[in-house]
Amino acid sequence: MRPTKFIEKLLKGVEINWKPLGEVTEYEQPTKYLVRSTNYSDKFTIPVLTAGKTFILGYTDETDGIFNASKNPVVIFDDFTTANKWVDFDFKAKSSAMKMITSADESKFNLKYIFHWLNTLPRDLVYGDHKRQWISSFAKKEIPIPPLDTQTEIVRILDSLTLLTTELTSELTSELTARKKQYKYYLDQLFTFEDNQDEWKTLGEVGEFIRGKRFVKTDIISHGYPCIHYGEMYTHYNIWAKKTKSFIDNELALKLRVANPGDVVIVAAGETIEDIGIGTAWLGDTNVVIHDACFSYKSTLNPKYVSYFLRTKLFHEQIKKYISSGKISAINANGLKKARIPIPPPAEQSRIVAILDKFDVITNSISEELPWEIELHKQRYDYYRKLLLSFPKLEV
Repeated sequence: MRPTKFIEKLLKGVEINWKPLGEVTEYEQPTKYLVRSTNYSDKFTIPVLTAGKTFILGYTDETDGIFNASKNPVVIFDDFTTANKWVDFDFKAKSSAMKMITSADESKFNLKYIFHWLNTLPRDLVYGDHKRQWISSFAKKEIPIPPLDTQTEIVRILDSLTLLTTELTSELTSELTARKKQYKYYLDQLFTFEDNQDEWKTLGEVGEFIRGKRFVKTDIISHGYPCIHYGEMYTHYNIWAKKTKSFIDNELALKLRVANPGDVVIVAAGETIEDIGIGTAWLGDTNVVIHDACFSYKSTLNPKYVSYFLRTKLFHEQIKKYISSGKISAINANGLKKARIPIPPPAEQSRIVAILDKFDVITNSISEELPWEIELHKQRYDYYRKLLLSFPKLEV
């Protein structure tokens, strides 16, 4: 039987009673359960919760004032933002602006059903006045109450969909973590050469560094001359690129510096030492303007071979001592020039690139698949939740 047909059969002829949410639930203030210390540690066992996106703020060693949700599950509700979470494990609360919502009578009102229905409501945020939303607004909202067995079946279906999403997310996340480790392992291994087997030279000996010129984010437009801003090196670009995310005015471009096709664009400034030195092989058909926090690196080496090398532990261990630290970490061309790179024959460079390209494709495909799959399952859950909980309200 198709899911929609099953739902139609489940809900056909079901008698619905509409009741104020405040009648079918009870609430408790978190006063007795507030954490006193902010000395959180993963070594401790009791989670400290907020109803917001962070959810688990940390773990405390406090043993008194524990809310025993493992015995009696609860919905925690942020009284200001209306964010809420289902909790079925023991915890302490962080904020007094939280209410613990329970069923007024579990023999009539399934709390998990109430929780699922609660999240069909729009968020009634009121900015500035700190109005307590549960009493002032939510408790007055009317919830459709079908018979208990129907509530239970609705919960079973929606929980199953939630579990599928959780399991898929966990599976894809584990796969992504494994692929990243495998990719990193082979990345470092493929650049492990014995000194007497292959030629080693510094980047300065085999290539030339040219620093870009400054332009600002307000110079960036939707069409024009292709450009790469240094911040995009961390958020948008990977091993290689043929197209840019950003553009600048053609007249401004004439005053700036460019990377040519086949050059490697290397970022030279960032918030942490680990950010410094990553590169992107520019394989586009035209020149590309680069920011002054970047260098273009021109050499006879395979540009993707260089780009992969710039992501190795071998490279970063060499340049760390040349990076200046402060609010922004940075490195100059002299520091980059000193890094030694193994230089196998062109055919071997191409072979290494081909191997790493395969790992890169697999890793990126999983990275792209993960949020897409999560969103797809969320949409499916939302679709069935709407089918299951959108009861028509009869006019009296």
